[in-house]
Amino acid sequence: MNRVRLTGWGRTAASLATLITPTNEDEVAAALSGEVIARGLGRSYGDAAQLAGGVVLDNSGLDGVSSITSEGLVTVGAGVSLDDLLALSIPQGWFIPVTPGTRQVSVGGMIGADVHGKNHHRDGSIAAHVRALRIVTPVGTFETSPTHEAELFWATMGAMGLTGVVTSVTIQMMRIETDQVIVDTDRFDDLDAVMSEMKSGDDRYHYSVAWVDCMTRGRHMGRAILTRGEHASLSQIDEPHLRSPRPARLTVPLDAPSGLLNPLSIRAFNELWFRSAPRHERGEAQALSTFFHPLDGVRDWNRLYGRRGFVQYQFCVPDERSEAIVEAISRLSASRVPSFLAVLKRFGPATPAPLSFPQPGWTLALDLPVGPDKLPGTLDELDQLVLAAGGRVYLAKDARLAPATFAAMYPGLDDFLSVKARVDPEGHLTSDLARRLHLGFPHG
Repeated sequence: MNRVRLTGWGRTAASLATLITPTNEDEVAAALSGEVIARGLGRSYGDAAQLAGGVVLDNSGLDGVSSITSEGLVTVGAGVSLDDLLALSIPQGWFIPVTPGTRQVSVGGMIGADVHGKNHHRDGSIAAHVRALRIVTPVGTFETSPTHEAELFWATMGAMGLTGVVTSVTIQMMRIETDQVIVDTDRFDDLDAVMSEMKSGDDRYHYSVAWVDCMTRGRHMGRAILTRGEHASLSQIDEPHLRSPRPARLTVPLDAPSGLLNPLSIRAFNELWFRSAPRHERGEAQALSTFFHPLDGVRDWNRLYGRRGFVQYQFCVPDERSEAIVEAISRLSASRVPSFLAVLKRFGPATPAPLSFPQPGWTLALDLPVGPDKLPGTLDELDQLVLAAGGRVYLAKDARLAPATFAAMYPGLDDFLSVKARVDPEGHLTSDLARRLHLGFPHG
């Protein structure tokens, strides 16, 4: 057992915990006698996969991938990375039905965050494609599915490991003919124009995402680059292949100097990125890794934010309150808090999972370097804006939400807590995030 310092991908709010690596369900069960939380590859941005003074279970020992059936079903150990799964599945003509922006996540972590992707408006979150979970809890091990132990199944989706330790996942994969995506790109001079196009045109595409410039004010506020795509068929590619994703070619070897990413440098980058995009381009073939996981090409890219790290703030709001997206970008732009890589997407229907993040409407994700004096106050203002619009903040990205605000954003919280009280009656499953948000049990 090791005593280690752990942070999330944003590298803030570090804490010390005992790290152990179980290799089977018996070893997981034995670890659940005290305070414990599971951890995958540490890609949640805040404090969800760490536990000060407690035990953190490194799930990398829970490995193994079954053969993919002719119908596309595969059973995967919770510690298997998405990168390793795709290295096996793509050459066989199968792709994950929902992918986050990185392959460097564990399958168990994908369940804990109920990850979504560029196709949520069409295909929902990963929960919609999971056929079974095995979960070790303090009161026993459960085989769950949407039709068997369904209450626990749904309570686990998006719950950041607080119902139990997922040990294996059965996923319905999707057929692909090539390792390419056919991409259409459009550049828009303001936020209203890109949002109008996304609302009217996203349903024509399987995948859609917009990069938004939050540093420009005035009539060009929220100018954007919209990329939308479909998996390429054999007939669309001159030399079709089914190749595994390439590993990262570059590495950030050292922490960047504090302040490197400041309003001036980020504004310059945003200007270059915007001008380099085509005004309109149709039918460009891109590799799967280029379209879905561009940042995976640079290992340890979070070090570019320096030792102080960064906050990723992601929220969603309903369709009828889309003005909250405009107001959020307006406030951010006016505050001069620098935002790097703001991403706008459409969400489709939600799942029954009480702590799952997506709801129909819009989601905006902001990367914000730690350091500016106005950052804490600006984020507090955004919390209240999102809450008033009936929206919520994503737990997989959160590092600083207040407990009362969190409870108001998630109306299914008591439903989750009642399931947690059944499978974890003594509260062994906890984390720094759970402590911060007072994610214990219902009062009374």
